Amino acid sequence: MAQHIGIVACSAEGAALCYRTICVEGAHYMGRHAHPEVTMHTHPLNEYMVYIEQDDWKGVAQLMLSSVNKVAQVGADFAICPDNTIHQAFEFMIRDSPIPWLHIAEEVAKEAQRHDYKRLGILGTQFLMEGLVYPDKLSAIGINHMIPSKGDRERINDIIFDELVYGKFRAESRTYFNDVITQLKEKGCDAVVLGCTEIPLLVIPEESPLPVLDSTRLLARAALRKAVLQKY
Repeated sequence: MAQHIGIVACSAEGAALCYRTICVEGAHYMGRHAHPEVTMHTHPLNEYMVYIEQDDWKGVAQLMLSSVNKVAQVGADFAICPDNTIHQAFEFMIRDSPIPWLHIAEEVAKEAQRHDYKRLGILGTQFLMEGLVYPDKLSAIGINHMIPSKGDRERINDIIFDELVYGKFRAESRTYFNDVITQLKEKGCDAVVLGCTEIPLLVIPEESPLPVLDSTRLLARAALRKAVLQKY
């Protein structure tokens, strides 16, 4: 019997992509129309933003704990969070969680290691790009990283919060992201992390100047393997 997956969501588009990936790709493991049980809970994004903008990661952790307690109460065996930014609160939350978690950056790092990538460009919110979520996990396995310039970080952040979280995926923004990825390639990156869970809905792998590490789908697939195979 497959384990029950709990999703601690934050922003709608990324959470929806993660949920949809689990449900659609579950058939690969379990047969036609089949997938593990999934329960998702989210507090409104604006509640998270109050704490994020104050650099209060313990406050973020309390929202995550509230959500994971709810999914655990209805039977989830383990949890995932399809939001890279709020993983900065992971260390404050995990010790009090009633169920185990998969960590999104760990899953991306494992995939990068499988491909023998040496230096990753990191794209995401400004909080994520300037934080330690990916540097900590990548450096632990000997992978270097690079982030865009300050001006590019600010514009990427604006696109995420003004467009992507509202389901707006503009061609101009796609071109801009590809230009930033080109710059990362020119500086020695051999792949790029789509480290905001909405970015995979904007950046098209076939058009990207670098191979992409789609954090949303990688997390969903890791959850599927854990739920169905009890290994990942």
